[in-house]
Amino acid sequence: MHSAIGGMLLAAALFTGATASAQTSQGTVEKPTIVLVHGAFAESSSWNPVIQKLLSDGYNVIAVANPLRGVRSDAAYLSSVISSMPGPLVLVGHSYGGEVISGVSDPSGKVRALVYVSGLAPDVGESASMILARFPGSTLGPTLAPPVPLPDGGKDRYILPAQFHAQFAADLSDGDAAEMAVTQRPIEAAAFDERALSALWKTVPSWFIYGSLDKNIPASAHSFMAARAHARETVQIQGSSHVVMLSHWSDVAAMIERAALANGNATSKMPTAPVSQVGLELPAIAAFIPASGTSHH
Repeated sequence: MHSAIGGMLLAAALFTGATASAQTSQGTVEKPTIVLVHGAFAESSSWNPVIQKLLSDGYNVIAVANPLRGVRSDAAYLSSVISSMPGPLVLVGHSYGGEVISGVSDPSGKVRALVYVSGLAPDVGESASMILARFPGSTLGPTLAPPVPLPDGGKDRYILPAQFHAQFAADLSDGDAAEMAVTQRPIEAAAFDERALSALWKTVPSWFIYGSLDKNIPASAHSFMAARAHARETVQIQGSSHVVMLSHWSDVAAMIERAALANGNATSKMPTAPVSQVGLELPAIAAFIPASGTSHH
């Protein structure tokens, strides 16, 4: 997004396997590696402010390039990525990325927590289209460009650049939204209707954060998915759009860190937490970048 944080993706991808630790009331605990998974119509740099905060707080971070080809194939790809990483791990998914982290195979039990950032958390047999049909209000459909035919017979979908700001990132500046519009990565159209084969949130604790003015996935859908997953914590950012990780990066990073340091008991043993409301007093992404162009923590 900004040149000051343009190099953060590279730094995030250089996973070293070094062990980080944190001091809590229970003593020193190992910090998990944070794995960030972007969604449709975005790319890994959409995590940049969150990445910088996590790195500055001593976490190992990797921002995965989500293929956006289909729920099962993307989840299989992410599963292969994390299989080569030492645990523990926290998986963080934005939007469609939530479907991907939900479908991960984790036979070794390395995944300690799931964080849904404006993210979809489908149940087994459920698709994104089914969730949006159940909770009307999304205005995404009319903003999509005509399908782009692919050699294999599939079709890619983009958001029309002229519609991107209002639909996807209404609480970012004109310039930031314009950059996101031209760097957005397409999703295979069939992914919207692909049904989930598994739901990791049923066995791994989850956290949810989303904006009250999300035009892609209505707040009512987010609230339902969080309650169904018996989320440890649910935060609704008042007035925020679909890109809460950019407009309210500080809240998102703080939730990820809380999830990282939480006890890893199974979700079935935890009551559903109430939804917290966060106002608009937090700094926007522009405040994160000093005028000099030098990043700070």
